[in-house]
Amino acid sequence: MARARRPSPQTAAVLTALAEKGAGWSHGYDLCRALGLKAGTVYPILIRLTERGQVETSWEADPPRGRPARHLYRLTTAGAELARTVAASARAGEGAPAPRAARLAPTTT
Repeated sequence: MARARRPSPQTAAVLTALAEKGAGWSHGYDLCRALGLKAGTVYPILIRLTERGQVETSWEADPPRGRPARHLYRLTTAGAELARTVAASARAGEGAPAPRAARLAPTTT
């Protein structure tokens, strides 16, 4: 039986950043820059979340001339639920805060 583990602060930050985009797509490089994390941290997280069905991927359909297509990422329904759970845990004070969490915290209006 698989044990449910709490996401690392870095995974929580990636989930939060993707959740902020809603149904919009994000580039891995943009996530690295926004979160202040290295590609060697972000891309394995994205791959793991994709394998678990929490992130979906696609290739950029129409890249600008002279640049190759980039890989795009966004949360699935299961990923959005995980992001909500992570955000609720953070609000409840459980676990360590994600990198740059204050800047990534969802706003309520």
